Amino acid sequence: MADEKKLSKAEVKRTVATSLAAAFGFVIALVWTQVVIGGLKVGGIDTTFDTIDLVGWLIYVVTAIALTLFMVILIIVIGRWSSK
Repeated sequence: MADEKKLSKAEVKRTVATSLAAAFGFVIALVWTQVVIGGLKVGGIDTTFDTIDLVGWLIYVVTAIALTLFMVILIIVIGRWSSK
């Protein structure tokens, strides 16, 4: 019990700032979700299924994997750019 740390004002501020940044990032992600879905529809890729079939689901999985890989590459490129 003697080793208990006291909560400092700076630590609380840092935690609140991190939480707010995460919340703002979540809002941004929600907006970009609509942009990506719209872009996929413009490209002829339907992101909704009236009936679930294996081929449609596999196309959706392949699209999700491709977009994930593309976004990871963009994150790496932007991370390197920002560190210069």
